Amino acid sequence: MKSILQKVRAFAQENELFWPGQKLCAAVSGGADSMALLHLLLRLQPEFGYQLTVCHVNHGLRGETADRDEAFVQETCKKLDIELKIFHPETVGCAVPPRAGEDWARKLRYSCFAALHAEGIDTVATAHTGTDQAETLLFRLARGTGLHGAGGIRPKRPGFCRPLLCLTRAETEQICRECGQSWVTDETNDSDAYARNRLRHGALPALRTTNAAAEENLARFCEKAARADAYLSHQAEVLLETAAVLLPEMLPAGAFYAMQKDQLVLGLEPLKSADPLLLETALHHLVSPVRDAEEKYIRLLEQLVQKGSGAVQLSGNIRFCAGGGAFWEEETAGGPIQERPGTVALPCPFQPVDGAEMALPGGWNLKTRLIPGGFPEKIQGVHKKDLKNQADYARITMLYSALVLRCRLPGDRFRPAGRGIHKELRKWMNETGVPPEERDRLPLLAAGSEVVWVCGAGFADGLAPGPESAVILQMKPQKMEEEQ
Repeated sequence: MKSILQKVRAFAQENELFWPGQKLCAAVSGGADSMALLHLLLRLQPEFGYQLTVCHVNHGLRGETADRDEAFVQETCKKLDIELKIFHPETVGCAVPPRAGEDWARKLRYSCFAALHAEGIDTVATAHTGTDQAETLLFRLARGTGLHGAGGIRPKRPGFCRPLLCLTRAETEQICRECGQSWVTDETNDSDAYARNRLRHGALPALRTTNAAAEENLARFCEKAARADAYLSHQAEVLLETAAVLLPEMLPAGAFYAMQKDQLVLGLEPLKSADPLLLETALHHLVSPVRDAEEKYIRLLEQLVQKGSGAVQLSGNIRFCAGGGAFWEEETAGGPIQERPGTVALPCPFQPVDGAEMALPGGWNLKTRLIPGGFPEKIQGVHKKDLKNQADYARITMLYSALVLRCRLPGDRFRPAGRGIHKELRKWMNETGVPPEERDRLPLLAAGSEVVWVCGAGFADGLAPGPESAVILQMKPQKMEEEQ
């Protein structure tokens, strides 16, 4: 206990996490990590002089077990005589959507944390550990990441700190045992349907057999990557300031219009001549406010800069364009498509639900299924045409984030199954004979410019399920009769 406490103390001092009079709120879920956080903060409070309170978020997603966790945290805080604030979705004006997932849950938590900041809390302390750091690094490397992503979870950012990044999950459990503190377990952590859990249950134990200090070493690498990224970030800011010096009369029409709307406009030449690593960092700065700055999006923008013309769609309404020596951000028009009664407005976030059914633009009806593993057995009796609409769900969650159901946008790319190459969606539609009148109404599943599934054509190459698939996602579209 003493050595672990000293480790956290030194980490907090090195990263300047605490100060006298600081209004500090510990985010406590009831798990071992957050219970260890609470006890360590109580022990360090006299030394650092902060004012400590606790918050708990009940997402309303796990029914009785979520209520059990809330009651557990409430009882613990009462025993420790510490102030507790409990949040539910309705506390911050949210309703649980039909297809709520981890992304929604995370947004809810940070809405609750924002409410705490508005009430005067200086810093929210979360219980991220060095084990979380290792998992995050492996997850990002598997999905594709640059230096910024390799920096992992930072010890602090405005309004937040992570005092336990210097500890492993085994050490947080040790703290709880030595304090006589029990904890609750989130049952979803046991499921290998989630890509992060598969890393937790498979990759990390394998690395520990190679080196018992694997987690600490991965966390140390993240620290070095974060320092290198901080240096490059400063240089990238200088590059962007240099590239921003443009005369309006030199701009193409699209860039001029973007400048008139106070949107980003840069000169291409400074970007093209920049060191590739510096350009990557600068593009990360541009992408991160729009969406997760994964490697594939940075790579698409690098290609756009070098080509000097074209567009890359980053979200439902934001794209980056190049042409006439300029590089600019453009907010695309186009509101939601609403057709027959009951049609889902596109674009909309995609969180698959087993047995869900929805009407989509273009006269399509879509059914989604989440089929448990045992793929060879599951496809028996499945019509051959339906196989193209099945994918390994864990692989999708590993490779893509912020999936959206929408219609086509400029810059979309698709990797047709069995082809092994990327095609511009526009060219692919031409080649496959999609009727021109249907092209703008055809539902797609996409992550930025990357099209994952096309209604009628199925999933992109490389996503087909196999014997190792824990969960199979099935998207079954059906063309409905046009209304008279």
